[in-house]
Amino acid sequence: MPYAEGQTVLRRYVRDGRYTWVQPMRVVRDDAAGLLLWHPAGSEYARVVDADGNTQHELSLDLMRDPRLLRQPWLDYDILVLMPPDTAYSVWWFFADGKFAGWYVNLEAPYRRHDDGVDTVDQVLDVRVDPDLTWRWKDEDEFVALTGHPLYFDAATADAVRAVGEQVIALAERAAYPFDGTYVDFTPDPAWPVPRMPAGWDRPDARP
Repeated sequence: MPYAEGQTVLRRYVRDGRYTWVQPMRVVRDDAAGLLLWHPAGSEYARVVDADGNTQHELSLDLMRDPRLLRQPWLDYDILVLMPPDTAYSVWWFFADGKFAGWYVNLEAPYRRHDDGVDTVDQVLDVRVDPDLTWRWKDEDEFVALTGHPLYFDAATADAVRAVGEQVIALAERAAYPFDGTYVDFTPDPAWPVPRMPAGWDRPDARP
């Protein structure tokens, strides 16, 4: 069943059978075009951090000492996130003080639905697209370093991830949907409260 407009769902990343990212988001729409979610600055989220303060940008999950989900505020940008069905990426619209500030393409596994949200696997490599449609890879060095790591992806999977990124880049270069001006003037329902973590958000195990 589709999620209801205005419902809060959890968008989560999974790695090695545990959640590494949990983000409460407001449902804007949920239909054949995809799941569209809203997360304003001032909301909260959680990411995996180890006892020394390292994130997965500094250490792979297996090298972290006592990793745990750390709840923290979401700062700087409001984001609108589109998760197309059966697609290995999501597209984020960034807004700063209500003004569109560019897109972010998060390369990730096709998402799986649960009653309380969606789970996916972050593939490390991302793409930033500016409002003028210029683009650049993000976290490419990290992506290369993790290729072949047993908890991340082998070389064939890494090639497939990059190929998906190149397909989305081609859409941006043509100013094709979703880089055609859609949603750049989006405003949320003013009646929506800031989404918060619901009870049970921090369970340690990821669902199959």
